[in-house]
Amino acid sequence: MILELIKNALNEAFKSELLEIIDSSAAHAGHAGVRNGGGHYHITIVADAFEGKSSVQRHQMVYKALGDLMKQQIHALGINALSPSEKN
Repeated sequence: MILELIKNALNEAFKSELLEIIDSSAAHAGHAGVRNGGGHYHITIVADAFEGKSSVQRHQMVYKALGDLMKQQIHALGINALSPSEKN
């Protein structure tokens, strides 16, 4: 369910060319964030919106797109955000 929410939020915000989401929450069982319902995820996303943006700006864009999910259901998020010209 949470993976679908993440996928939908990111695809809606970025019309991504590529989106991969890895749920590594099970590897972090016992961490406070996981015990409280937050998961550990890593995303790779390729979208035109990242062209010309710094890494910090890209991360901010992803956090904004995920909105309340970042506060309520995501404890840790690894982000690999690329423009189409960088994916190769």
